[in-house]
Amino acid sequence: MGLGIRALIMVSMTIYTLTSVANAAEGTATYYTPPYVPSSCYGFQNNGVMIAAASDAIWGNRAACGRNYRVRCIGATNQGVPQPCKGTSVVVKIVDYCPPGCQGTIDLSQEAFSAIANPDAGKIRIEYTQV
Repeated sequence: MGLGIRALIMVSMTIYTLTSVANAAEGTATYYTPPYVPSSCYGFQNNGVMIAAASDAIWGNRAACGRNYRVRCIGATNQGVPQPCKGTSVVVKIVDYCPPGCQGTIDLSQEAFSAIANPDAGKIRIEYTQV
């Protein structure tokens, strides 16, 4: 592969990566524990464990139901667990509503939260994008 083509590919990949990061919103995540049904969006339908409840910030009067979000931990919100992030991301489906007073932008299932952060943190800073 010629030098010009490799340079073009590298520039394209960098632009794609920067665009992806630029489109990510920031917020916070907490988690909830089973049982996960019934849910506001799907009643007693089981949607697995990679699920979440949406706060008013993204709920949109039920418009968030069924949306998928890629969520990545970016840091701690308290001193209890100063580095809670595991360096991974998870894709979750919005199946429920986290009512006013919700402590996070997205309330992840315990399993989803545990995939990206130490559950002892309780609440984390996140980047999230709709996928």
